Amino acid sequence: MARMGRPWRDHKPPPAGPVWAVIQAHNSYWMLVAAIELGIFDVLEEKGRLGADALAAHLQVSTTHLQHLLDSLVTLGFLEQLHEKYELTETAERYLCSNGAASMAALVRVSPAPLENWINLADTIRTGQVAAPVEDDIAGFYVPLVKATFPTQHHAASRLGLRLGWQRRPALRVLDLGAGCAPWAIAALEQSPGSSAVVNDFKEVIALAEAGIEERGLSSRVEYRPGNFHQIPFESETYDLVVLGHICRTEGPQLVPGLIARAVDALRPGGQLLVADYFADNERRLNAFAVQMGMTMLANTAHGCILTHEQMHNWLTACELEAIRMLEPIGFNMVYVASKK
Repeated sequence: MARMGRPWRDHKPPPAGPVWAVIQAHNSYWMLVAAIELGIFDVLEEKGRLGADALAAHLQVSTTHLQHLLDSLVTLGFLEQLHEKYELTETAERYLCSNGAASMAALVRVSPAPLENWINLADTIRTGQVAAPVEDDIAGFYVPLVKATFPTQHHAASRLGLRLGWQRRPALRVLDLGAGCAPWAIAALEQSPGSSAVVNDFKEVIALAEAGIEERGLSSRVEYRPGNFHQIPFESETYDLVVLGHICRTEGPQLVPGLIARAVDALRPGGQLLVADYFADNERRLNAFAVQMGMTMLANTAHGCILTHEQMHNWLTACELEAIRMLEPIGFNMVYVASKK
């Protein structure tokens, strides 16, 4: 028997809009993936305003099908259309062109994690286990992911470094754990004269960091330590800066406290710990981006989940860190900064 609703509610049925919004969000994502894979944004960035016929000729695709996609991209805010010609919005120019100032073009395809894990989300929730956690596919998942996230994270790290005055602190000793392509270590080395860094990640990933660091002429100032950041040895009370850059949400509350304790042990007195991540509000209902990013972790990793500000603050204070504050160098990217007594 159908529910009649609560007696104090209006008899008018609620709108179906929220349901359709979720359904269409899936469709919108694949529209964006197709646009990037076809090269729509890069061609418009190079050629300027084009009609569907001219753009289809450049891309060698069906004009009719392309125009449907272009019109959809207009509704999503990625293109503008005037007199049947299409051009990039500022958002697309900055984030969706492959050479954009803060390009996310590569990130779009890999960020949601494997589709199969989402299809099997109900089973994951039933069993409490992910059938195919991404940790089991370092080369196939993490390598593309860390390459794709580098531009955004390097931008965030550079902005944070300016806030913290790295350029005025020569010879910083930096430890970057789970570094990926090492955007945080690179930003510190670029801003702090005479600084040096120890860069850690899995051996399949660390080669990417090595290549990027060599490209920037920073190799002589970097030591590489491949391995699991829960296990690799590093020196106590040695580092001015220890970075946990977007790794805590993959580890969950079972593993994060121990990781923070290891990081704090590596800091010299007065050194700073940086914990960058997407933190949810304490009631997990106001910051939709962070809550849903936590759901992505739960659906795709062995231990990951939503992390709240309260949890992180409690873990930092448990390690007797001081001067704890949260900064947001770029949108959605939150960084806790705390000092060792």
